[in-house]
Order: sequence, then structure tokens, then C-alpha cells
Amino acid sequence: MPRLYLLAMVLLAGVAVADAPAPLIPATPAGHALGQWLEAFNSADRERIESFATAHAPWWTLDRAMNLRARTGGYELLSIEESNPRWIIFRAREQARPQEVIGRLVVESDTPWLAVHSGKPSVISWLSLEGVAPGTRVAITLAAAERDRVLASAAKLLDERYVFPDVGERMAAALRRAEKRGTYQAITDGQIFAWRVSDDLWAIAHDGHLGVRFSQDVLPPEEPGEVPGTGPAARQRLLAGNCGFEKAEHLAPNIAYLKFNEFAPPEICAGTAAAAMNFVADSDALILDLRDNHGGGAMVQFIASYLFAEPTHLMDTYKRPDNATEEDWTLPYVPGRKFIAKPVFVLTSKRTFSAAEAFCYALKTLKRATLVGETTGGGAHPMEPDRIDDHFLITVPTGRSISPITKTDWEGSGVEPDVKVPAADALTEALKRARALEPGAPPAP
Repeated sequence: MPRLYLLAMVLLAGVAVADAPAPLIPATPAGHALGQWLEAFNSADRERIESFATAHAPWWTLDRAMNLRARTGGYELLSIEESNPRWIIFRAREQARPQEVIGRLVVESDTPWLAVHSGKPSVISWLSLEGVAPGTRVAITLAAAERDRVLASAAKLLDERYVFPDVGERMAAALRRAEKRGTYQAITDGQIFAWRVSDDLWAIAHDGHLGVRFSQDVLPPEEPGEVPGTGPAARQRLLAGNCGFEKAEHLAPNIAYLKFNEFAPPEICAGTAAAAMNFVADSDALILDLRDNHGGGAMVQFIASYLFAEPTHLMDTYKRPDNATEEDWTLPYVPGRKFIAKPVFVLTSKRTFSAAEAFCYALKTLKRATLVGETTGGGAHPMEPDRIDDHFLITVPTGRSISPITKTDWEGSGVEPDVKVPAADALTEALKRARALEPGAPPAP
């Protein structure tokens, strides 16, 4: 889901200690969620944090929570900056150092009003903690004219482009009603506005690729003909991060292990991917770790092409704007040596999403790999970002994936692994199975 990507981008700080009395947290669904999240997080109790996350922040992984807790030492609330029953903006400071943060929390759109009186936290759909200088004021950036423009533009794009026309019409109508009723008129924070609109749209479509995005900085203009995600800023980010390739290791006795966290554009990253695949060429088995891979694009075909000797039909993609279906096959050529007729294991988690799921689904249905881990996130609708203005864009799913074998996809349900184990245990399980194989033997699910 988009919330996973946002959390990975913004959980870079924490909250901590002050001599003044603790501020009063509002008795609202958002306030209850904030208060009990802070209590669970500050406890440093692994089981308590996991229990809270499972019930009220299922997108928040335990490892990331514990890493953040170790880095910050816990949080102490300094002030409530703005508040609404479904969202809250707060200031806090880390326990481990004098670092202040501005936090933003949104609860799910369908939170029942009874939650106001129950004292039980609602499900948190979005949470960010942004490090700021002490005393920094919350930026009030959103004017009524811009808010209305975003709603009108988003409604038009959903009506015209969303993959299922009837669902697109329903979402567009909901946004137009919200604009007339002034549903969002009290929101002057751009990030909160984007999240609240996204939540309301998701409540209708249940589509993890759908959402409105806000940027405090001016968004770069769209260049005609430019492949999304290949502009100068994206290129710099990808190269600085080794194109998402985190680990390339040789494990005993002769097992290759690759961990990569996105399917980056081949226009930029084909060389890095080719080097990784050539590194594994002489291994007897290959483990591909996609537990933290949130997707991407055409790199799926590029990497899959190293695993098949003959041209292989991987997936079809229907695109509503073109009213056409496009076939995706392995590429006729990739540089270097392929990994053919040897066992492949793919590690999955509930965070595995989008293009990473397409890769998993294709290899599973083609019986080219054994999937080990958890059921994936469930996003099978390719999307296109549309820039609305200098600070807002919307990602609209315009197509759907179709397996040439099953004639369906994994939207909403995720890709089921062949071997179900907790994501944290997936590598150990795959290694055990790989080491039990004779060289050249195919893996058994």
C-alpha cells in the first residue's frame, strides 16, 4: 500500500522529554490512536508493540518499529498543533537526543463515531514523523482554491482513466459531493488533505495503487515522452541507492542470495541488474529476496529473462486509456549469462507489492520458482501518476494485470507463497530447502 512507502520515506525521527506538563490529547478516534500508539511504542516491549501494530497499524512492521525505538529512545509529546476527529498534527521530541519532530496521524475513513467514546484506538492509516528544528511552526500551505482545484482535477482523471469505469465514476461523484459539502474545508495542511482524500477513495475502490500525493517542494514538470521515474532526480536517487540492490552474497555450499527492494527502470539500472545476475550465474541455487520490494516496472521482464532459456509469456496488461491488451514476454537478449534449469526461491512478505507481485505471480504460475514467506500485499493494477499542480499529483490505476495461465490476477488477495512461514523466517527456510537439493534438482513446493 502507498502508506508503506510513505512510512519508509518519513519515519526518520522521534519524540521525547520536556519539563512542561504533558499536553492534553483530544478524546477523538485520532487522539485515542495517538495516545495508545505512544504508550505502546514508548514501552519498548516487543510483544506490546507487535500487538498494537497488528490491531491498529497492520502496515507497520515490527522490525522497523523496534529499529526506530532503539534509535530514538521513545517519544514524549510536546504539543497538539491541530486536531480533528479523524486526524491530528502534533509536536514531539526524541528521548535519545534533542531532536524535535512534527507528526501527522490519520485514522481510516470508516472509523465509527463510537470510537470517540470507547477509548479504543482506531486503525491508523497514515503516520509520519518529520524531523524539524526546535520551535519550527507547522506550515499552513493549503488555500481553499487549491483544495477545490485538486478535488475537481482528481474527479476528472478518475472518471476518465480509472481501470474500472463504474468505480471511477463512483469515486469522481464522491469527490464532487465532498467539494460541494465542504467536507475538507477545515484542512489547511497539504499532507493531511492528501491522506484524507486518499483514504476516502480507497474506502470505495480498495485499490492500493490509488492515492493523492502532496509535496512541500514544487513537483518537477511533466516532460512529454519521459518514462515515469527516469527524470534527473529519480536517476540521482536510484544510482545513489544502487538501484535498489541491497545485498549480493554467496552462501554455503553454493547458493546465491540477492536482495533488491524495487524493480527500477532498466533505462537507468539495467547495468546494475545485469551485474547482479551475472554474479549468481555459477551458483547451484538462487534466492531472490523481495520481502521489502514495493514494486517498479519493466525491470520485471529484464530480470525474469535471465531465468528462462526460451521466449516466455509472463503477463498481459489491459490498459483502459488505449482499450487494448499488451503482452509481456521475456526479452530476446540480456547481457551476460542466464540462470537456467536451476532452482530459484523467492522470499515474500505482506510488504511485497505491485511489480514485485507480478514477478512472483509469473514465476509461480510458470513453475519456475518456489515462493517462501507470507502472502503479498495485493496490488495488481498498473498506475500512472498525473501532476495536478505544483504540489499535488494523483496516482490513477489505469490498467490491470492478466496472467496468460490463470486468466486473472492477485488484486486484493495477494500472491500466496508455496511455503508459508513468517517473513522473518523465510530466508532460513529457503536456505534449508536449497541445501537439501542435489545440484541441478528442481525444488519441490
